[in-house]
Amino acid sequence: MLDIVLTDNIESIGAELWNELCGTDYPFLRYEFLHALEHSGSVGKGTGWLPLHLSLKDGDTTVAVMPLYLKQHSYGEYVFDWAWADAYSRYGLDYYPKLLSAIPFTPAYGPRIGTKLPLEQVIPAIREGIPQIAAKLSASSWHGLFAPKDTIELFQSETLMPRLGSQYHWFNRDYRDFDHFLEHFSSRKRKNLRKERKKVTDQGVELRTFAGNEISDALLHRFYHFYQITYLKRGRKGYLTPEFFTLLRDTMPEHLVLVPAFVDGQAVAGALSLRSSTTLYGRYWGCLEEYDSLHFETCYYQGIEYCIREGLERFDPGAQGEHKIQRGFEPIETWSVHWIEDPGFREPIARFLEEEEAMMREQIAELTTWLPFKNDQ
Repeated sequence: MLDIVLTDNIESIGAELWNELCGTDYPFLRYEFLHALEHSGSVGKGTGWLPLHLSLKDGDTTVAVMPLYLKQHSYGEYVFDWAWADAYSRYGLDYYPKLLSAIPFTPAYGPRIGTKLPLEQVIPAIREGIPQIAAKLSASSWHGLFAPKDTIELFQSETLMPRLGSQYHWFNRDYRDFDHFLEHFSSRKRKNLRKERKKVTDQGVELRTFAGNEISDALLHRFYHFYQITYLKRGRKGYLTPEFFTLLRDTMPEHLVLVPAFVDGQAVAGALSLRSSTTLYGRYWGCLEEYDSLHFETCYYQGIEYCIREGLERFDPGAQGEHKIQRGFEPIETWSVHWIEDPGFREPIARFLEEEEAMMREQIAELTTWLPFKNDQ
């Protein structure tokens, strides 16, 4: 019999146990990443993200852990359920709080459960416990975002519904360098991309790459300024605090890659990524002012070059953006799973998700035809 225990801060579980169960290669499930979010105040009281991390215990032994948050809004999730919340409101009901198992502000798919047991043993216990947790906390629902498809399939039941999404990822097919990658493009698309890159150098912009402890306090502070400007342009403040980025640099430097853009020796833009042993994850970007094509160079082409140089297999540049396709990023499936307590809402949402999945599959098939590669790719 496996029992569920909820913990309102990851420190109470501890780095050694958490990382023993979750591993340390996938950066977003590491203790250090989730702890940095909490310790820096990026999640916690007043943010709408209250940690309630789930531990699964066999007697006194913790056999699995899963990030869990009690949410008071749907910001920072990238799987959009605002319409569901609006429907609840129109019927005079509360959609919030809701339960969420996800990596805050991070639409990167990957493991969401750390365990020493097979998932086939762990997920049924979590699945059965979700309604009980929701009842105790008066939560309307539970959502597991950007999990691997096999995890989603194990969660799926009459009351847990899968949701299909898509992103655009780059895959390394043993490219020797960036030019070798471009050789696989059609002639016209290859010329367009080279023109784009030349525009950046013609503006006197120099790109450099800094990894881990090479990122100085001054450079990190400069990058944080860029990060906040990106949100201020949309009339909002960035979710993450300066301390969050400093903690990442200090506690998991092997995962950090910063690409600043310099003009006349002054940093004017930058992109911060995280990496595993196989994948580069583009996460944060900002600039002081607009330079023609600089976003594409800093966030995409520099990342591709880094992956080729480092022998990484995949580059996940972040959510959304059909403009990535013509630059060699391929449409891929992403998955989430949703439990809705109220059957009156669950049934129409289930119908919506079925219709949405059919449309998503058609869209992915259509977008795949937009790729710039030659027919023999």
